Amino acid sequence: MNSEPEKDKIHQNCSTKMRSVMDALDALSGKWKMPILISLAFGAKRFKEISKETIGITDRMLSKELKELEINQLVTRTIHHTFPPTVEYTITDHGKSLATVINGLADWGILHRKKITGRET
Repeated sequence: MNSEPEKDKIHQNCSTKMRSVMDALDALSGKWKMPILISLAFGAKRFKEISKETIGITDRMLSKELKELEINQLVTRTIHHTFPPTVEYTITDHGKSLATVINGLADWGILHRKKITGRET
């Protein structure tokens, strides 16, 4: 049986892990942030390029999600002084640090789809 100090340590570890996961889910919340990050992981893109790759997203939602990704320092927005001005979005190094998470989710998604449907794609 666990002693009280051991139970407190287990509770603290659980709380710390839970808080960390909640922070991550908050930064990546919603249906569109991960697909946008995946799109940008393959190179800098303009708004319309991201919109075309992220099938089903509205321009309004894309704009909102890009702003939130900027706030969380996962994406940068660069205005090029051309005529007309060109705006380009790039994944940051902080955003690139999600590669392991994204690859893990992709691998799990393949296994999950196969388990649920019996097919990989």
